[in-house]
Amino acid sequence: MVIMDSAESVGSLEEQALKRKERLKNLKRKNPSNENAGAEPAETITLPKPKFRSYKPQDEMLQEAKLEEAQPTLVEDEVKDLLEAGKEKVVLQDLDISSLAPRKPDWDLKRDVAKKLEKLERRTQKAIAELIWERLKQGGEDNLGAMVTMTENRPTDDD
Repeated sequence: MVIMDSAESVGSLEEQALKRKERLKNLKRKNPSNENAGAEPAETITLPKPKFRSYKPQDEMLQEAKLEEAQPTLVEDEVKDLLEAGKEKVVLQDLDISSLAPRKPDWDLKRDVAKKLEKLERRTQKAIAELIWERLKQGGEDNLGAMVTMTENRPTDDD
């Protein structure tokens, strides 16, 4: 039975191939009706009429499709407007001086490293504080008491 199934599938594939060939032949002839051989001829496809912009056709029938030559536009008015706009004085308040000043060549590097430097600065301050506390503890309780009194008597930013 397996042999018959493969034979049937080969037969159907051949039929499909023949149908495709028939459709292709019909398309080549510009006859879209592939199954209806005796049917009416297909409607003719109307193509868009050409428009000749720069080409000058010699055939009289094509002269109708010829477009008129384009006339160049006058630019004088636009140039005058631009010149008048250029004569107006610029108000200094409208200018942003910071946008005119050149930036240092390494400004982008500093910008990219700023967050990392903040993190390192915090770690550095924490490490310094730990070292101070360790030295005070090693020096004895007298130094620790002196440190506490110094921090209590220290003036704050609010004063």
